[in-house]
Amino acid sequence: MSRIPALRKRFIPAVALAVILAAGPVKAHATSKEMIELQTQVQQLLDMVQRLQSTIDTRFGVLQHLVEQTADNANQMSVTVTALQQKINAQSEAAGGKMDTVSGQVQSLNDSVDELKSRIAKLDKSVQDMQTQLQNIQSPPAGAAPSGQAADPNAPQGAGGVPSAPAGPAASVAPPLRETFQAGLRDYNAAHYAVATSEFQDVLHFYPMDDLAGTAQFYLGEIAFRQLDYANAIKAYNAVLESFPGNPKAPAAQLRKGTALLQTNKKDAGIHELRQLIQRHPQTPEADQARTKLNGMGVRITAPPAPSR
Repeated sequence: MSRIPALRKRFIPAVALAVILAAGPVKAHATSKEMIELQTQVQQLLDMVQRLQSTIDTRFGVLQHLVEQTADNANQMSVTVTALQQKINAQSEAAGGKMDTVSGQVQSLNDSVDELKSRIAKLDKSVQDMQTQLQNIQSPPAGAAPSGQAADPNAPQGAGGVPSAPAGPAASVAPPLRETFQAGLRDYNAAHYAVATSEFQDVLHFYPMDDLAGTAQFYLGEIAFRQLDYANAIKAYNAVLESFPGNPKAPAAQLRKGTALLQTNKKDAGIHELRQLIQRHPQTPEADQARTKLNGMGVRITAPPAPSR
């Protein structure tokens, strides 16, 4: 019985050693197989990476070609757009030059018409003055005895025994034109409106056919405008436009008339007046002011066409 444990003690280590020896090659074999599988997987992964790199290179080349082609198209389009813009600018400048020429011709035509109207008005005034003088010549002088009636022997005798006419009121003496106008202008600038009004009215009264009369009429409107008397200002500006259409102050009178109409809440009439100013005097500073005013009001510069009936 004592020998069995001893044998058992010897057998167990031997079995263990056999197991260890048997297990050792199995583990090494398993490890080698896993390494082979791992190497195979790594190789497959490298192959996939290479194929992916090749695909990326191919697609990058295509994309680069597309980018270059797009850049070339963009450059060609830019050149085309630049040429088209230059052509449009040239056409616009040509059209603008033609428009300026037409505007200048229209303004010259309007100025000629205004000057003709002014000359006709002066000629009409001269004809009326001549008719008045002719009537005065044809009528018997004051104090003369009617035909068939003897003269009064007690009437005062003049030189050569001719009866002298009774003394009438002294004729008013006309003040000097330019001095009177300049005095009115100085008083206007100094805000002495009452005195300036009297002096400008003297210019109108004694020199109604002179060009300064139209300018004096304009300043009468300006005095009324400064005093917020828009009704009389509009009347004065109308007198400039109707009686002195060729006066240099006519564009300013039409601009101020339109402004006065707007101030009195007559919007349609004021807009019409400003449009007429732009049409008649398109190249003047007053026309530029009228355009600015209409643009600020959101109003079209050109009047809309009349509705068809």
